[in-house]
Parts: sequence; structure tokens; C-alpha cells
Amino acid sequence: MKRLKLYSAAFLALVLGSPFLSAFQATAAQIPPGEAQARDRLNSSPRHGEWVTVKDGQDSVKAWLVYPERRDKAPVVIVIQEIFGLTDWIRSVADQLAADGFIAIAPDLLSGKGPNGGGTESVDRDGAVGLVRGLNQEEVFRRLNATAQFATSLPAALPSYGTVGFCWGGGISFSYAAQQPKLKAAVVYYGTSPEASALGRIQAPVLGLYGGDDARVNATVPPADTEMKRLGKRYESQMFEGAGHGFLRAQDAREGANAKAAQQAWKRTIEFFKAELK
Repeated sequence: MKRLKLYSAAFLALVLGSPFLSAFQATAAQIPPGEAQARDRLNSSPRHGEWVTVKDGQDSVKAWLVYPERRDKAPVVIVIQEIFGLTDWIRSVADQLAADGFIAIAPDLLSGKGPNGGGTESVDRDGAVGLVRGLNQEEVFRRLNATAQFATSLPAALPSYGTVGFCWGGGISFSYAAQQPKLKAAVVYYGTSPEASALGRIQAPVLGLYGGDDARVNATVPPADTEMKRLGKRYESQMFEGAGHGFLRAQDAREGANAKAAQQAWKRTIEFFKAELK
């Protein structure tokens, strides 16, 4: 029995130090972290991330910018926040996009809306929700346009850009595609679809990723799918069985269904962006 324990310990040490396990761990890490792990991911990231100020013609927007480690110019992805504002988790999503080869920028759409002219950092979670609900969509689009102009003008950037949004930001990502003809790709994570009247203006392909147990949002998917098909527009959607709303952030919920959905959805997200933001 003692010899068996020694063999087991030696085998465990060999496996823990093996290239196979290192490769497995690297593969497992290639999606954004869950909310609880976001700060650790940001603190340990080898990529260059910095706060920048974007001028939108009327005021300023604070944004988190992350560069990929690559030798050539990179396309841009704008990360649109959840209803909770520009959180550490949203910043960690930007970091993962940079790890996947994109220049990622996440604007704080609450810039100047909080106490004393602050943004997300000036309020708690409930305060951020209240401020987001009061945002004017026209101003949001103006700020996204300014963010796109800023990021695609960077020396290391290509002029091609897309958006990815989550929850409230997912709906904005879809709606923004109807407002900005220069947009090359839009990804929607569990966000509601625009009214049918807006869909005819969309030129970019749209990818929608939804939790199967999210009836409020999912009720808006079939009408959008039908109308986009009628108009000859590209709209791909996928429902992940057993996953709930916010599955990419809440990966530890719903007995593994959210984690499985997160792995599959992120893989599809990166494939989509690489194909469309060449």
C-alpha cells in the first residue's frame, strides 16, 4: 500500500508538471473568466491595458483599451457593457479578446453620468443599473461611434471593427448594427432584438448567443430571425440548452450548463470575428 501511494504521488507529480497538462490548462483558460475571477485575470494579464479618454464631440468617455501581442496590425472589437456598467468583468472580457488577437476597447457609457461627473466607479451596482436605464440611445450610439473612430485610428489598428455586447449591451450591439453602416460584425450575448422596422438598415452580419432558459430575451429572437431572412440579411443564432441569462459571466451557475455554454459560445464568437474582421 505504501509503495502504491509512492507510485501514485510520482505519477501525479509527473502529470502536474507535464506539457500535456500545461496545454490543457492553457486551452481551458481561453475564454473570459467568471465574474469572481475577473480581478485576478486582470492582475495576472501579460497584455498591455490602459485607461484612455475618448472625445465624442460633446463630452469625454473613459474607456479600457487592451492590445494583443502580435507583430502586425489588428482589427478592433468594442465591448459593450452589461446593465451593471464598466465592471472588472467587462474589462476581463476585453483582455481575453486581446489574447485572441484583437485590439479591444470597452467604453464606460456611464462616463459623466454619476455623482460629481463620475462614471461606473462612482456608484454601486444598483446605482449603475439606474443610470444605465436612464441613458439616451442616441447618445450611446454617438459614444460608440467616437470609440470606433478612436480605436481604428490607433497606429496598431486596422480600420475594421465589430461589437460584442452582453445583456443590455447585447441589445445595444444589435441595435447599433442598424445605425452604423461601417460596422463589420456584431455579436449579441443574451440581448433583446430591435424592432422589425430597424432591421432593414443592418449591413453587418449578426451572431446571437442565448441561454435556453431565458424566455424574456428569447421571445425576441424568432421575429428577428424571420425578418432578417426575409430581408436577405445574415443573422445566425444559437440557444444553449439549460443555460440562463448572463451565462458567460455566471459560469459557475446552473450545474455546469452555463460553463458549457460559455465555452461553446466564446469559440463561436472568436471564429465569427476572425472571419468577418479580416
